[in-house]
Amino acid sequence: MPDLAPKKNGGDENAWRMIGRYSHLALVLPASVVAGLLIGGALDRWLKTSWITLVGLLLGCVAGFYELIRGVIRASKEP
Repeated sequence: MPDLAPKKNGGDENAWRMIGRYSHLALVLPASVVAGLLIGGALDRWLKTSWITLVGLLLGCVAGFYELIRGVIRASKEP
């Protein structure tokens, strides 16, 4: 049976939640850039072109900054 009583040390739990949120923000931009670069490079190799890597890199940057800004706005709204 789950314990439904409120936890007395909510500050510790809140601190870990903030650490997780900010570490996610720190990793989302480089991860999306690397993912875009790898997908673009794979498509270049498969289609025998040389410009899709740049498009993948740019799309990864845009997606990373979008998620970063969205996360910062979400984090600033929460208490």
